[in-house]
Amino acid sequence: MSLASMTGFARFEGSHDTLAWTLEMRSVNGRSLDIKYRFPQGFEAVEKAGRDLAKSRFHRGQMNLTVSVSSAAVKAGVTLNKDVLDVYLQASRALIDAGEAVTPSVDGLLALRGVIETAGDERAELSPDAEAALAADMAVLFDRLREARDSEGRALEGILRGHLITMAACVERARSLADQQVEAIRERFTRRLNELLPEQQDFQERVLQEAALLATKADVREELDRLTSHVEQAHQLIDDEQAPGRKLDFLAQEFMREANTLCSKSAFIELTQTGLELKAVIDQFREQTQNVE
Repeated sequence: MSLASMTGFARFEGSHDTLAWTLEMRSVNGRSLDIKYRFPQGFEAVEKAGRDLAKSRFHRGQMNLTVSVSSAAVKAGVTLNKDVLDVYLQASRALIDAGEAVTPSVDGLLALRGVIETAGDERAELSPDAEAALAADMAVLFDRLREARDSEGRALEGILRGHLITMAACVERARSLADQQVEAIRERFTRRLNELLPEQQDFQERVLQEAALLATKADVREELDRLTSHVEQAHQLIDDEQAPGRKLDFLAQEFMREANTLCSKSAFIELTQTGLELKAVIDQFREQTQNVE
């Protein structure tokens, strides 16, 4: 099963009778599914249909749907109210004859209130048929957004798997260095002890026991085993889970916890460098998981 991103954009234009609309949907990262709508007045009835459509297609994401509507009937229904115009003309003639005004311009007369009228109400009304048509177009819009998020998700999957491969390589390199570290600690303590206490056999045995205990505490094989298990689990989530974003984010935290322990136990410069490289890759991995649905 392919990953899906939470970011995407889709646009769709449709119409019904005298109404024409443009639908735009934007989606960004979000902890849950949150949808905000911007409809013209009178179009609130389709909001529920939009929510149902979104819930059937998406699991997570912050979404914004904008619906812009225009009416051909309103655009075409422009008329001149001659009665109102005559009233203004008579009033202006009286003022002109009295020398109190000049002849008005055509633009000035047309701008007066009531001279120009538009047929019908300025607010577009949504009939049942138009509502059904708009809901159908919203379904197409949401499908396009789904495709956009899936397309980005496929690219995201490649990035995440690449990070997991790098993590696995770091873990294997650290495993080799960790084996060397345990032996090096024992050898270093033994050599130093022989230099300082060559003749004190009883005390030497006690210090060797402490050296062995210290080497055990510096053993990072358990952390490396857990890291290997987490890498395998992450691959499995990407393969099988429908919306693994939250689980991958949790795994990224577990990755970092083990990597921090690895670095704190390290007594080798090479092992510390490998641990720091591992932490850098984990940071990149977690940053990408923030965008996974």
